[in-house]
Amino acid sequence: MHSLSQLKSGELSGIQHLKLSEDLTEFPLEILSLADSLEILDLSNNQLNALPDELSQLHKLKILFASNNHFESLPEVLGQCLELEMIGFKSNKIKQVPANSLPPKLRWLILTNNRIETLPESLGERPRLQKLALAGNCLTHLPQSMAQLCNLELLRISANELTECPDQLLNLPKLAWFAFAGNPFCQSQVTIESVPEVPSSSYSLLQVLGQGASGVISKATWNQPHPDLPVEIAVKVFKGEITSDGYPKDELQACLKVGNHPNLVQSLAQVNENGYLALIMNLIPSHYRNLGLPPCFNSCTRDTFWPDFTLPITQINKIVAQMEDVFEHLHANQVCHGDLYAHNTLFDEQANIIFGDFGAATMYHMLKEQQRDQVKQIEHRALHHFIDDLLSICRKEDKNSEAFFRLKQKKSSPRNANAQITGL
Repeated sequence: MHSLSQLKSGELSGIQHLKLSEDLTEFPLEILSLADSLEILDLSNNQLNALPDELSQLHKLKILFASNNHFESLPEVLGQCLELEMIGFKSNKIKQVPANSLPPKLRWLILTNNRIETLPESLGERPRLQKLALAGNCLTHLPQSMAQLCNLELLRISANELTECPDQLLNLPKLAWFAFAGNPFCQSQVTIESVPEVPSSSYSLLQVLGQGASGVISKATWNQPHPDLPVEIAVKVFKGEITSDGYPKDELQACLKVGNHPNLVQSLAQVNENGYLALIMNLIPSHYRNLGLPPCFNSCTRDTFWPDFTLPITQINKIVAQMEDVFEHLHANQVCHGDLYAHNTLFDEQANIIFGDFGAATMYHMLKEQQRDQVKQIEHRALHHFIDDLLSICRKEDKNSEAFFRLKQKKSSPRNANAQITGL
């Protein structure tokens, strides 16, 4: 974090990444003095509602974040920033996205949790776009031009007002991570009761194990013994807000619809009280660790890994086989996970995996048969990327093995996009 006083004093001259959060109500024009070096500008968590036309003078600017401000329209000056690739305006008050506000090199656009009702047709004229997050808006339809987004890989349209399945998206050639729950077109009257309901007073939360966009996971203990349930449990308490992936209630229903599988976090019970939603799960043994790390700015949609982290091909083969089985289980229950990644996968020294994080999951049993097949095909691309990412960390001495080439061939094998997927 930097300070406005540092900026005004000239102390920040030559920096490439500037982050200012001081309840700013106006854009500090002193930022323009960094035009010859500045590539990343983060003005999130301020009180801004406009950007000056002079912003286009930042001729090296590639990334701009302005989440949690007071913008009501996506600034048109962004379209004049010719090197700008990544834009994040999450949790503002944006109602309008002008046609000329989208820069020509746009690759990553985050407009989650705003008030947008329509998007311009110019959105489909951004061929480099790879990542698009629109969850938590008021969209009733999407531009037909989005059918031209030939490089779009990750899309979040959950928690909107879309009345029809956006068919123009289902045949996009690279779309792999897709979340669309919480729209009228995929509403379901089905209430999943695969696990019992318990009151929140039946357990006590202990230490926090982790947290994400949709909730906080804690170790917990029962206040009274439950003879049919494990003694040690984990509880995910949902935040009850729209997240970057959609509504927590949709995540809970998708988890319950999937049911049990040896490589999934097992759901044990649920809490559904006024203002309090929680999922009780098996406590994952402490020796499990994350298989991967989330994407970075450069990789955009693809996982990253620790430096020098490698796996033998035997373990990669075992992990892939388990994930293939998880994939088939998910889609046999007509649930699209939406976030099939190594960073959502835990593994142990024997390469046993546990897959979780259903924040982007969507039930799709209500769609037409062809649409269901297309949704499965989309997630199958994510599975291929998962395999490809693991092959990238294969030990050097195994990269000439027959097993390596078999997996590589499986990952790259062509598939008829219109054919029903029955196996891998």
